Amino acid sequence: MDTTTLPVRPGTATDLADLVGRELGPTEWFEITQERVNAFADATGDHQWIHIDVEKAAASPLGGTIAHGLFSLSLGPYLSSQLLALDGFAHGLNYGYNKVRFPAPVPVGSRIRMRVTVVAAEEVGGGIQITTSQVVEREGSDKPVMVAESVARVVAAA
Repeated sequence: MDTTTLPVRPGTATDLADLVGRELGPTEWFEITQERVNAFADATGDHQWIHIDVEKAAASPLGGTIAHGLFSLSLGPYLSSQLLALDGFAHGLNYGYNKVRFPAPVPVGSRIRMRVTVVAAEEVGGGIQITTSQVVEREGSDKPVMVAESVARVVAAA
C-alpha cells in the first residue's frame, strides 16, 4: 500500500493495522468564509450573533465573527477524506466520536487544515472499527482549533 500519496487508500484489515500510529497530512488549506458560516447557521438553526452579526461581533473581544465549533467538526469527513479514503471497502459508516474539543476560535476569514492519525484498527463483528485522531489547525496559530477522536466502521469488500 502506497502511504506517500494522499489520500492513503487501505483495502484490508492488514492495511489499516499498518497505518496505526501514522500521522497523515496535512490537508490543503480550507477558507472559512462568512457565507459558509451563515449557511451552517441556517442549516442548524444556530444563529448566535457571534457567528452571523458582523457588526456586533466586530465590537466584541473576539474582534469579529467566528465559525461554530460544530462547523469545524462537520468538516471532518470532507477534510479527512483528503488524507484517508476508505473506498477500498464495501462500505463505511461514521460510528461516532469518543471526544471532541474546540481549544481555540476560528475567525471568519481564516484558513484551516487537518492532520489525521490512525489510533486503532480493530476487527469487530461484521467489520473493522477505525479510531482516528483528527486535529484541525488554523493558519498562523500555534493552538489547534479542534481535536476529535473519530470512530468509523468499515466492511471489507466481498
